[in-house]
Amino acid sequence: MKKISNFLYLLAVMMMVSCADFLEKSPNNTVDPETEVTDDVAIALTTACYRTLQSSNMYNQRIWTLDIVAGNSEVGAGGGTDGLETIQAANFITQSDNGMALYMWRSPWVGIGQCNIVLNSVPDSELMSESVKQQCMGEAYFLRAHYYYILVRLYGGVPLRLTPYNPGESTAIARNTREEVYTQIISDCQNAIDMLPTKAQYDSENVGRACKEAALAMMADIKLTLAPENSEYYQDVVDLCDDIANLGYDLANCKFEDNFDATINNGTESLFEVQYSGSTEYDFWGNNPQASWLSTFMGPRNSDFVAGSYGWNQPTQEFMDAWEEGDLRKDLTVLYQGCPAFDGKEYKSSYSNTGYNVRKFLVTKAVSPEYNTNPANFVVYRYADVLLKKAEALNEMGQTAQAETPLNIVRHRAGLPELSGLSQEAMREAIIHERRMELAFEGHRWFDLVRIGNGDYAIEFFHSIGKTNATKDRLIFPIPQTEMDANPLMEQNPGY
Repeated sequence: MKKISNFLYLLAVMMMVSCADFLEKSPNNTVDPETEVTDDVAIALTTACYRTLQSSNMYNQRIWTLDIVAGNSEVGAGGGTDGLETIQAANFITQSDNGMALYMWRSPWVGIGQCNIVLNSVPDSELMSESVKQQCMGEAYFLRAHYYYILVRLYGGVPLRLTPYNPGESTAIARNTREEVYTQIISDCQNAIDMLPTKAQYDSENVGRACKEAALAMMADIKLTLAPENSEYYQDVVDLCDDIANLGYDLANCKFEDNFDATINNGTESLFEVQYSGSTEYDFWGNNPQASWLSTFMGPRNSDFVAGSYGWNQPTQEFMDAWEEGDLRKDLTVLYQGCPAFDGKEYKSSYSNTGYNVRKFLVTKAVSPEYNTNPANFVVYRYADVLLKKAEALNEMGQTAQAETPLNIVRHRAGLPELSGLSQEAMREAIIHERRMELAFEGHRWFDLVRIGNGDYAIEFFHSIGKTNATKDRLIFPIPQTEMDANPLMEQNPGY
């Protein structure tokens, strides 16, 4: 029978947490080292794979601060050295000792390690039902692919660790090539597509776990990223997006604002979210965060709008000028002088260095009365994103007229007029613009910039907003110096 080794048990126990109903399943935090892998044990081990997503080094801070690096916003915060590592990254002066580069490097490996435990211990278990085995493996494949997908886009080729680490093994491991990492990511993601149930097949207690449409959306994203080098992937993207639509998704039945409503979570448009409970049993600043940081960090400084109000992530004037007249998303996304009141409070431009703040993620004190009680999930994949991926893929295949349909579905919900008769280049710009406004501050803009035209679009954009020291070398982060020092086989990225 497959058992969990002492080392794997200790790592699993350190990783097991609860963050929503589906994470409250027993056993929660204790699994005997000699316990054979049953359904309950496997579910607990798989649940632990999600924990890394919640951390400040991932979706609770660093992923959304990439919008600052992408030029949508400025740090804000309290001045001095507060947010210095993000300011350095946004100004393309990052070095190998940069804290942001270090923090984003560290966390995915913890999640990958937990996924490896599941994928090592579950397949050979004779005590599990086949349905639970398939689901747990599907979730682990999805999350391992997701963690590696974050790493490869931020750092380029990284080491592939696909089995659990055991004491006595060497920690030195060389980088795999970017192509090898993507091959593994695609393999894991396809396994997830094949094994996972749909969102509708989960009961209310388990909704929020990785589902088939989330894996389809990630695969579409991966192939859209690689399509400039593999043109056949554009048709794959269209097919994947259609597969999601065929599971019953319709943007006409989805409200934009519901994606960011802490009282809704996992709504009709959502494909995958990082789950938060807002539970005060866990330390806000600790290693087991259960409260979302976004409202606390993005609330206008000195405004008392929300619990916390640290003033991070202040939209730039250039971003604000990009809004089209009549775009219904504007008043739901940003705060500006004269905008609709928030929870009965009028916004003042003096609250921000730029004159603007993010509104999209703010949670009223009625819902989150303290800084550490915010239960709002972070949406990673949603259906509007899928429609815009489809539009982009169609346009790149030369099917510009067909690309109008998914693009205009998104624009219609935003209250904007339909676009038609555009050239391929004009349509490309329209889609990029639509993604920027629809998905603002959700962690997509940086990855969009660096993938379009293999980084050429990013350099052109950054130079246009005055960041003339941006170079292609700086479109990936440095390998942290601590990793370079600890791993003699590690090689630094060019330009650092």
